[in-house]
Amino acid sequence: MNRNIKFHALALLFMLALICSPAFADAFEMHKQKLANGLTVVHVERREVPIVMATLLVQASPLQEISAKSGTAYLTAKMLTEGTSTRKAVDISRGIDFIGASLDTAVNQDYTTISLSVLKKDVIKGFDLFSDVSLHPAFPEDEFARKIEQLKGAIRQKEEDPSYLAGRQFNRDVFGDHPYGRPVEGTQQSIDGIMREDVLNFYRTFYRPDNSILVVVGDIGTDELNSLLSRSFNMWTGKIDSAGLKTQPAAPQQPKGKRIDVIDRDVAQANILFGYVGIARDDPDYYVVQVMNYIFGGGGFSSRLMKIIREEMGLTYSINSFFAAAKFPGRFEIEVQTKNESAGLVIDEIMKQLLLMKEGPVSEQELRDAKDYLIGSFPRRLETNRKTADFLAAMLYYRLGDDYIDRYKDYISGVSREDVLRVARKYLRDRNYVLVVVGNKKKLKL
Repeated sequence: MNRNIKFHALALLFMLALICSPAFADAFEMHKQKLANGLTVVHVERREVPIVMATLLVQASPLQEISAKSGTAYLTAKMLTEGTSTRKAVDISRGIDFIGASLDTAVNQDYTTISLSVLKKDVIKGFDLFSDVSLHPAFPEDEFARKIEQLKGAIRQKEEDPSYLAGRQFNRDVFGDHPYGRPVEGTQQSIDGIMREDVLNFYRTFYRPDNSILVVVGDIGTDELNSLLSRSFNMWTGKIDSAGLKTQPAAPQQPKGKRIDVIDRDVAQANILFGYVGIARDDPDYYVVQVMNYIFGGGGFSSRLMKIIREEMGLTYSINSFFAAAKFPGRFEIEVQTKNESAGLVIDEIMKQLLLMKEGPVSEQELRDAKDYLIGSFPRRLETNRKTADFLAAMLYYRLGDDYIDRYKDYISGVSREDVLRVARKYLRDRNYVLVVVGNKKKLKL
């Protein structure tokens, strides 16, 4: 009961933070420093509610893995809270629960994050746990073996989901041998080949202060933060040995020709994915592409794909397109579910709308609606301490510039109809693509 009360109290405080959050990002001031050990630290003071959020971003991901041992980055991150040199897994769990905090890890295709959310009154205890799992993981043998089996079980369960199967096959087809083509969590086969020593070596190589970014947002002043750092992250030692780092992979290559994969499953709704290699986050066309894609398929009920295929044709409940821009060019993807019998009609209409998007300029109304939404929704990325911490960490990782938040509006508002047509013709492809369909082959009409 005590744990539930603390959980609901924390949830209520988060809601208050949402309500009290600034209307625009420039309502807060960001302070950045680099510690003597090379760790970049960003601090945003927000006094609205007594909560402190910390995100540690480490440049450790599938990009640094050995292909045959995919899942190493994911397994390393998930093992951090399973025991340190002074605490067992149960001690960490109980310690976090006792102060009503949250401590979790996540891995995406580019980096790992370790995140703490804690009430101001317990910030010292919270930071002690946060820094301990980040800096002193022990990777105990028994917990490692248990985590391996747990992860394999989770993957087996995912494989029963048609949408997971479609996404996994789609990434393989689009990216080939590039790390973006592998599941972040690995496969059952690759995980079986990961030894405890692999995880230890991965941690020792990449979890270094000069390879990391720490963002702290919330009810904490500069002096308080510096005091916390002096007893925790200031003590972090070690530097990245550039000579010993695995060579970064080359950029993924565009699929050649049309590749169509049909996976037979006894399902009522076919899962359809269409796409190819898209753009990187630092591509100069990134912002124009966001506007173009909002109009084409990323704008919900405002997008052309939704209006035609859902509202006019009644062939699906939802259809969406997006560019997953990352360190390397990520994927462009259109995803939709429809009845097996109507799969061919949906695919034909997608191709038709893709070609129409390249024929001539979008309307003034479409452009205005897209820009209004993208600019108006931007502050929502910074509504809470957690969102702000994660956003700023990614902003620094992708080197968007410390003034990115101030410049975002200009990036979007400067997009013209001619710009949208130019990137539509450049990035919407009706050749050299991948099509994956998971459905009932006996009923599919392609």
